Amino acid sequence: MTILVTGGTKGIGLAIAAYLARPGESIVLNYHSDEEAAAAAQARIAATGAKATTVRADVGSIEGCTHLLAQTAKVHSGVLHIVHSAALIYPTTLLGADLEKFTRAVQTNGLSLLYLVQKAQPLLARGSSIVFISSGGARAAISPTYGALGTGKALAEAIIRYLVQELAPKGIRINAVAPGLVHTTSVAAMVGSEEAATKLVERAARANPSGRETRDSDYASVVKYLLSPEAEFVQGQVITASGGV
Repeated sequence: MTILVTGGTKGIGLAIAAYLARPGESIVLNYHSDEEAAAAAQARIAATGAKATTVRADVGSIEGCTHLLAQTAKVHSGVLHIVHSAALIYPTTLLGADLEKFTRAVQTNGLSLLYLVQKAQPLLARGSSIVFISSGGARAAISPTYGALGTGKALAEAIIRYLVQELAPKGIRINAVAPGLVHTTSVAAMVGSEEAATKLVERAARANPSGRETRDSDYASVVKYLLSPEAEFVQGQVITASGGV
């Protein structure tokens, strides 16, 4: 089995990759530019006994996805699963957005799912599962500056529903998981600083009906289930793991 995790060297993507890693399995970690983080992530996954490969590629472009899947094919064996966690953070209001930057963000946060699935077709087979990491901001306007991420995620969720009609007959699953608020570098970039992110997560934990902040295992365990044969009949769903927010 091979698991490709985009955005897999930091934050939520790395947490999922680490949760899924098992001795002998092949984990492909995609990253955009941070070589230091990529090396650290590769070492962390390799320490589990998994075969860790890093691939630098911009999944927000067709060319980047073509390169990523070509490199994945070199180490691929067995069933291929894809966890698409990469995102481009561009905090902006819609009316004040630089439209070129906004379009770029929507490509990375939404259209890239289609790019990946198209380019992965030769590697996908019955039993393959694709999981997109979405957000509550895809269905609710949670902040005036979340639009570039939220609209991209909403686009990807729509793409998922349409792709089900083409993938399900082939025995390939596609779904999404929307974690609760997690303190990541992306959240810090969205709110302006690590300190602001810490305060935001603390407030969210106090307000959560479940009485705590999101743990990595809360959403990673859902991803693991969706990759398993037991989830064979789950298609086109967005599963929210937010403690009931």
